[in-house]
Amino acid sequence: MKRVGEWLEINIPVDWANNTVFYILSHKLGASKALIQKWNSTSAIMKNNHKADVNHQLLQDDQLCLHIFKEEDYGVIPEDHAIQVLYEDDHLLIVNKPAGIDTHPNEANQRGTLANSVAYYYQTCGLKIRVRHIHRLDRDTSGAVVFAKNDLAHSLLDQELQTKKIKRTYISIVNGRLSPPNGVIKKPIGKDRHHPTRRRVSPKGQSAVTHYHTEHYDQKKNLSVVSLQLETGRTHQIRVHLSSIGHPIIGDTLYGGDKKLLQRQALHAAKISLTHPISHKSIKVEATFPQDILSLLPE
Repeated sequence: MKRVGEWLEINIPVDWANNTVFYILSHKLGASKALIQKWNSTSAIMKNNHKADVNHQLLQDDQLCLHIFKEEDYGVIPEDHAIQVLYEDDHLLIVNKPAGIDTHPNEANQRGTLANSVAYYYQTCGLKIRVRHIHRLDRDTSGAVVFAKNDLAHSLLDQELQTKKIKRTYISIVNGRLSPPNGVIKKPIGKDRHHPTRRRVSPKGQSAVTHYHTEHYDQKKNLSVVSLQLETGRTHQIRVHLSSIGHPIIGDTLYGGDKKLLQRQALHAAKISLTHPISHKSIKVEATFPQDILSLLPE
């Protein structure tokens, strides 16, 4: 598979031959039924330089092309703010989100979000494509965020996220010494009916599983540096779970942390690993720590 202008070109190998276009796109490429129907209705599928129907059969060495690199509206207002790019190719972009901004707008024409900055970055690179975030981070959480650069990558990365194939490692600084130092927190999380944004551990909530590992304990400051991985992706999951075992994140006043050392929650999405949606290569990136958290980490 390779990009040719606005098209993704696929030469059909022998083991893909004698199947329909729909079968190839759904079973070999992994595209969703809705996406294939959209491509078919907009003439975005070509077979040997002619419009293809999804029921057409493909033979060995046939050329199947998808119009996935076309110009699109950004979907957000481009804003001139620098971003730190951790990885980029024709299909995805991974950036290091600073603390203090939303991942994406929560209302029409909102500015100041990471998505606005990504739109401007695309603009300066001569790209006119929709800003598609695959996951999000809380406003005051920093770290790696993945964006898809076309609808095929978006569909496939969404599937990876749902099947837990996108692995994210967070680093947090919490009060106290965790006992045991490593473990798993399995507590369902639901909305707190007494607060508009807060979540809480609730027997009637959604299942939530967090794995944690103590990386360092500072006895003098009584602080622990903890790495965490999620099996589920509930809102505020790490913050709620750490607070529930008596070790709130420093700076996280919503869940019992204090602001003496930091003015926001000390939570950073430090690493992310995934399988590239098109090439299937392993992608691993690390997001550098912001200065406020870096100043609290052991040397």
